[in-house]
This record gives sequence, structure tokens and C-alpha cells, in this order.
Amino acid sequence: MLTAFMIAIAVLALLFVMMGVKIVHQGYRYTLEHFGRFVRVAEPGINFVLPFVTRVGRKINMMEQVVDIPGQEIITKDNAMVAVDGVVFFQVIDAAKAAYEVSDLYSALMALSTTNLRTVMGSMDLDETLSKRDEINARLLAVVDHATEPWGVKITRVELKDIRPPQDIVNAMTRQMKAEREKRASILESEGMRQSEILRAEGEKQARILQAEGQKEAAFRDAEARERSAMAEANATKSVSDAIEGGSSQAINYFIAQKYVEALGKFATSPNAKTILFPVEATQLMGTLGGIGELAREAFGDSSRGIPAVRAKAAPTVPDSKS
Repeated sequence: MLTAFMIAIAVLALLFVMMGVKIVHQGYRYTLEHFGRFVRVAEPGINFVLPFVTRVGRKINMMEQVVDIPGQEIITKDNAMVAVDGVVFFQVIDAAKAAYEVSDLYSALMALSTTNLRTVMGSMDLDETLSKRDEINARLLAVVDHATEPWGVKITRVELKDIRPPQDIVNAMTRQMKAEREKRASILESEGMRQSEILRAEGEKQARILQAEGQKEAAFRDAEARERSAMAEANATKSVSDAIEGGSSQAINYFIAQKYVEALGKFATSPNAKTILFPVEATQLMGTLGGIGELAREAFGDSSRGIPAVRAKAAPTVPDSKS
């Protein structure tokens, strides 16, 4: 009997120990209650409690979790209806507050996120809600995190998954975007044409300036050439005058022969005359050329003795048929 009693005591002790050992998994915290009153939080690992006196109250997940905000319709500041859905990431920091400060943590977070999402987006225009998602996320994060601080919860991130405006507003926005792009294209095209006209005008201006500079330079050089030609003509005339004054008649013949040859050259190069009739006698031209030879011999002296003299010969007299 004693042996059986000892075995029974040992079995009861083993059951008592087994009932008092609580194993907490990593990433979780257990709240321990003593006759229904919270006493402490059990950390991960092996924890021993008094059976029938202390029990596990709540099992709190301490890892980061996500709450899906269901899609809902929100009226913006400019009375546009948009459908919005999002997600909220949170992590429990204080297991005791998360277990006893709020009844249903997940439902409370969903309701809090939904109401604040309506508040934030309802104070913005449609264009702002579509273009300022980062600002909406930041405002929601600040508001929800401040509201969940007494619950021992840290809101780590709030993200809007989708914003869906009505189809008629989408069509209007598409037309507006197309018109805006066409406007910018027209402005750029006009600006390009304006720049092109400016550059063309600048080029024409520079061309006119260069042309005027060229004409100025050409006129200057032409005037200089005419001045030098006039000076040469004056010197030649003076030389002829000096020769005439010295009693040399050959100088007159040279001067007249030069002008005569120039006149003949103009007749020959005239575009209107194909056949030229000279109403002059050959003896006159030969006499003029002879005068040029005599003048050359007088100018060069003895060194020009080898120049043959050209003598004008009288042309034979043609008898008059009437006589």
C-alpha cells in the first residue's frame, strides 16, 4: 500500500509540474493571470506557473502584422467620388496594453484606419488625392500611430493600394491631359518657329552687313584705282605737253594715235556691229603709226636705231570715170 501511495504521489507531482510548465514560442508573448488578474508577461521559452491558480490570459503576436483596409467610396473636397483601398502595417510593442487596453485589436485598427482615411482624403481635391499619395500615407501614419499609442501598438507603415475615380472623370481627365499635351506641343512648335525666324533674321542681317562692308571696300578700291589712273593720265598728258612745248611734233602724233587705237578697239568690241566700215584712208593710219615709231626713236635715242621707220606712201590715184 505504501508503494502504491508513493507512486500515486509521484504521478500527481509529475502532472502538477507538467500543468505548470508553459512554453512560449519565439515572436509571441503570453499574459499570465492570477485568479483573473494580470500579473506578468511570459517571455519566449519555458515558464513555470502554479496550476489552478495562474493561467494564460492572452497570446499576443509580437511580430509585424498587416491589416487590409477594404475598398470604400470616399467623397473628396470637390465632390468627386473615388474608391480607395489600402493596407496598414503594425507591430505590438506592449503585450499587456494590446491585451487589456482594447477589446479587439484588429477590428479597432481597421475601423480607425478607415475613418481617418475618409477624413484625410475628404479634405483634399481629386487632383491632390491622385498626385499626393505620399502625403496621404504620411498623414494617415501620423494620425493612426498617435491614436494606437495607448494600445501598445506601433504603426510602421500605411499604404494606399489603389485609387479608382469614376469612369466619366477618367475620360475627362484623359481629354484634359490630351489637350494639355497638344497645348504644350503648339507652344513648343511656336517657340521653335520664333527661334528659327530670329536666327534667319540675324543671318540676313549679318549677310547685309558683310555685303555692305564688301561694297564699301570695293568702292574704296575702285576709287583708289580711278585716282591712280587719273594721276597716270595726268602725268602722261603733262609729258606730252612738255614734249609739245619743246617743239617735238611726234608727241602729238603719239597722243592722237593712242586715242585713235582706243576708238578702233571700241568699234571692234561693239556687240551691235558685225561688219565695220572705216571711212578713212590707209595712209592716215600708216602715218599715225609712223609717228609712233619716230617718237619711240627720239625717246630711246641711239639704242632704238634698229627700229624700222614706217613711212606713209601715197595711195595711187584712181582716175575719175567722169573725166
